[in-house]
Amino acid sequence: MTSSSSLPLVSQCTVFPDRASTLGYLKLSVSDLPMLSCHYIQKGCLFTHPPFPVSELVSRLKRALSAALSQFPPLAGRLSTDSQGYVYIACNDAGAEFSHAYAGDLHVQNLIGFCDVPEDFKQFFPSDLTVSYDGHFRPILAVRVTELADGVFIGCVVNHAVVDGTSFWNFFNRFAELSRGMRRISRATDFSRASILLSPVVLRLPEGGPSVTFSTDSPVRERIFRFTRESMQHLKSVVNAHSPVEISSFQSLCALLWRGITRARKLPKAKMTTFRMAVNCRHRLEPRLEPLYFGNAIQSIPTQATAKEVMGRDLRWCAKQLNTSVLAHDNATVRRYVEGWERDPRVFPLGNFDGAMITMGSSPRFPMYENDFGWGRPIAVRSGRANKFDGKISAFPGPNGDETVELEVVLAPNTMSRLLSDQEFMQYVSDD
Repeated sequence: MTSSSSLPLVSQCTVFPDRASTLGYLKLSVSDLPMLSCHYIQKGCLFTHPPFPVSELVSRLKRALSAALSQFPPLAGRLSTDSQGYVYIACNDAGAEFSHAYAGDLHVQNLIGFCDVPEDFKQFFPSDLTVSYDGHFRPILAVRVTELADGVFIGCVVNHAVVDGTSFWNFFNRFAELSRGMRRISRATDFSRASILLSPVVLRLPEGGPSVTFSTDSPVRERIFRFTRESMQHLKSVVNAHSPVEISSFQSLCALLWRGITRARKLPKAKMTTFRMAVNCRHRLEPRLEPLYFGNAIQSIPTQATAKEVMGRDLRWCAKQLNTSVLAHDNATVRRYVEGWERDPRVFPLGNFDGAMITMGSSPRFPMYENDFGWGRPIAVRSGRANKFDGKISAFPGPNGDETVELEVVLAPNTMSRLLSDQEFMQYVSDD
């Protein structure tokens, strides 16, 4: 796999906030601490070439990033562990990394076909495969603008113990607003730490910090599958036929994936399979957290069934299992998760440990395309190779705001080949 360092760097520097922080120290929560063993989040947006020189764009982005860091002080800080073992974000204005890379031989159209995702995207992100614990001595945020032959890619890498997807895109949106000259704060971010997620329990970590819990060397294929609004509606109607409980189109899509990947893996009938979905807990807690609470406020919902059940029952049955798990994840369940973690504090076990796991992350509801840096919306959203393994799926909205859903699917090569021949799955995939 191509190293992210192979792209020539035009420049690299540290960008500091344009105003001093007054936040001080923010303690990591029960949802933050498990992410210390995960890679930094890597997401970015692909744009057509701006109607002004890239040198001007670089200057504009640096100014906007400096202003954004003042509004998001944790992203200019570093992690700090005190003598008792508690981990904090020190909002100390240490700054974020900014780099400008050149890839003049790459064209936009060569990067966004709906086939296997080109390896080139992996080069567009700094801090490649950096583990979140390393935020003790590395920047919590790094931004890279990569100059293409006919476009630019703006990649953002953020410590996963500091942000989840909601917080990531809140920052990215604000960064874009500031870049195009909008100074008024459109949505206030909540940096408070007064919630059930804050715990007196210490997470004991090995000397030097934890490692990721999955192999980064196993061969995988990565592909984007697009599902149009019409396709999603048809899928939902199939799942909800004669059903007393309405199941969402996204849960229906997850059921389709569960069946397709389980068939493609050729698992023994008695093998227990697991479909994990990351859910936002902000609105599930009572009292609720603010919608723009800054940090991690996510939990992973597992739904299990044998391979025989997944393949032998119909799509409606699989969707019903997922729906039941999601509906049951209420305030009491969130609190039980916190209590369970406090009894056995540990990092998040991310991976496909038994060959039968699927992990769904991100969300088609995230405002990924609401990022106009001054010359229009992105034409694609892509990620790096962070936190990817056989069975990792990420859901993105489509680029046109038309309720299209794009799935970034990572599978073992043989499994991917068989999924591409799966009639039930592929009938819902758009060829466009």
